Amino acid sequence: MTNADDKHFMQLALEEARAAAEAGEAPVGAVLVGTDGTVLAAAGNAPISERDPTAHAEIRAIREAAQKLGNYRLPGATLFVTLEPCAMCAGAISHARIARLVIAASDPKGGAVWHGPQFFEQPTCHARPEVVEGPFAEEAGRLLKDFFRARRS
Repeated sequence: MTNADDKHFMQLALEEARAAAEAGEAPVGAVLVGTDGTVLAAAGNAPISERDPTAHAEIRAIREAAQKLGNYRLPGATLFVTLEPCAMCAGAISHARIARLVIAASDPKGGAVWHGPQFFEQPTCHARPEVVEGPFAEEAGRLLKDFFRARRS
């Protein structure tokens, strides 16, 4: 995939994040793309509406793609996500054998890729994706900050 592809797919993930915010969920979006460049799944955060603490954007996209493909492994796939995944999502990414992870905004408080446990660096991690700092970090971060600022006031 090219840098232009990364921008296109991250824009789709940002659309999912905006939709999540409009639904009252934390604005995080994810898009899972197959080896041929087709979108396998797109999702936003939904733990509140689904009453499911595991309904993070990444998990929802992985579940949808796995169902669509009839396989719990997604080798060669690329996951675009607007916020650095937490430990739970990093574990799911590893178990799904996702090849490439493109992240917009870092999450020093809850992230587990560049921060916290740095999940993919642990010796117990069996499958490590290529991790790429993606486009639109500022936009994704602003979306989160604006959302939580509005909730506090």
